[in-house]
Amino acid sequence: MKKILLLLLIAVSFSGCEKDDICTEDTTPRLVLEFYDSSNPANVKNVVNLKVKGEGALNDLDLDVFNAESKIKLPLDPTKNSVKYSLIMNSTSTSANEDFLEFNYTTQTVYVSRACGYKVVYQLNADDGVVQSNAASPDVPWVQNLTIQTNAITSENETHIKIYF
Repeated sequence: MKKILLLLLIAVSFSGCEKDDICTEDTTPRLVLEFYDSSNPANVKNVVNLKVKGEGALNDLDLDVFNAESKIKLPLDPTKNSVKYSLIMNSTSTSANEDFLEFNYTTQTVYVSRACGYKVVYQLNADDGVVQSNAASPDVPWVQNLTIQTNAITSENETHIKIYF
């Protein structure tokens, strides 16, 4: 009798619990860069052997080499207000060309749901959201122009910055 009562008590106590929640919503977004042909700005252009390294970005990231891709996603550091990336075009050849992009932003923590918790969204600064510079070597910058499509980085479903090369 005691065993049945104990089992009944356990069953009743677990019946009040909810199922495990699964997070199906967006979490903290990454910055989406899309590459375009500078001679024909309407055309998307794939990058060739693009190596991306982050300075001060989540433990100095050393990302893979992107090849034959027109869109990449870069993480921003939610504990800082800026991050600098080195983008090296043709990184596997002797004609490698390195440019730097520094992203300056503010952060805001947003509650998503009980399952997902909180996420950080970013807002690129209006006056210096993206600062472009060239490597110390006397090469010509491969990034010829860039445009900020949206300062609000709230999801990865849209392009945030277009880069023309």
